Amino acid sequence: MRHALALLLAAPLMISAGPASYETRVANVLAKTPLIDGHNDWAETLVDKAGDARWTMDLTRLDPAKYNTDITRLRAGHVGGQFWSVYVSANLPGPEQVKETLDQIGLMKEIFRRYPTVFAPAVTAADVRRIHASGRIASMLGVEGGGQIDGSFSVLRAYRALGASYLTLTHTKTIEWADSATDNPQHGGLTKFGEAVVHELNRLGMLVDLSHVSEDTMIDALRVSKAPVIFSHSSARALDDHPRDVSDKVLKLLAQNGGVIMVNYAPSYVSEERRQWEAARNAEKARYNSPPYGGLYIGQPDRAKAAMEEWEKAHPRPPVTLAMVADHIDHVVKVAGIDHVGIGSDFDGVESLPDGLDSVATYPALLAELMRRGWTDEMIAKLAGGNVLRVMEGAERVAASMAKEPPATATIKMLDGK
Repeated sequence: MRHALALLLAAPLMISAGPASYETRVANVLAKTPLIDGHNDWAETLVDKAGDARWTMDLTRLDPAKYNTDITRLRAGHVGGQFWSVYVSANLPGPEQVKETLDQIGLMKEIFRRYPTVFAPAVTAADVRRIHASGRIASMLGVEGGGQIDGSFSVLRAYRALGASYLTLTHTKTIEWADSATDNPQHGGLTKFGEAVVHELNRLGMLVDLSHVSEDTMIDALRVSKAPVIFSHSSARALDDHPRDVSDKVLKLLAQNGGVIMVNYAPSYVSEERRQWEAARNAEKARYNSPPYGGLYIGQPDRAKAAMEEWEKAHPRPPVTLAMVADHIDHVVKVAGIDHVGIGSDFDGVESLPDGLDSVATYPALLAELMRRGWTDEMIAKLAGGNVLRVMEGAERVAASMAKEPPATATIKMLDGK
């Protein structure tokens, strides 16, 4: 009886010791290795939701209903490095894409200037380590779409000179030189100009980002690139058959290349059930109201809205959780290996997020979940930022080996006959 009572009294201490030990372990890992997220769309969200106030507003604490990111939550999440996306719509004309890209680069640089004790611009892996050691967030820029260079190597080099660290080869639309994952293919992957873009990225030391591109484009880029590539925000297609995700075939090629896939949080890229539900919901919306000619309640938005509400009551949205994101990370490790996985949340770039991952404050919770699954501190360090730093260093070495090559000057017409 006395022994049983002793066990009972000790039980609460035993229960509380588990989470506390994970919290301590996470903090210790992230004190030594910067947690680097491959993709955050804060700039775009500030443009959309704050307008001109984005240039002067206090970014310390923002409305969590509007933003996933602010300085307070970045600190709570132990963020040590961030690739800030400078995304613009792929539907814009090329020159307008360039103009808006420059605007977002300017916005992020102004944020770095306004908060010098929080952010510092970084380009190299050494920059990231130095800035992290100083207690600040190493801040890189990622240009999220090949259309944003408007078919010009000079524009690409200008972005690099302004501090851009990667180029995503496409966004949602197929462009003149590369097929997108979410548009009809036109080229079967990369054209000759697209291959030249990959080569120039290697020469510049910019990372080739294969999120958003078709599988054929992934395979072509992995064949052409001399440097390790990244997927800045993609997940595992074996768990969710979304074309934005990455098949096991490509994960194996990625391992051979030495690159890294940074796992995305977007619910439709994480859960097959959620992907199917969203497709059904979109089809239902079109069935009710598809101006100018289609829909049961065309021209009657109130009736269409009421019908959709009834459909959603009958078909509840499938939940997506932190544990499901961890499943994708585990799958990547199983197929590609521990050296080829990272985190690419897509914060402030998606309409909803998995339960337990609602803001930049939640990275420790994801790492703790993996520790509960048996991950060692060394594995956590590789996932958090070690793998990305290795890839950056690899790209830097390739750029150094190409230093004597002249800059690319070709045009799409010259290489592809268009």
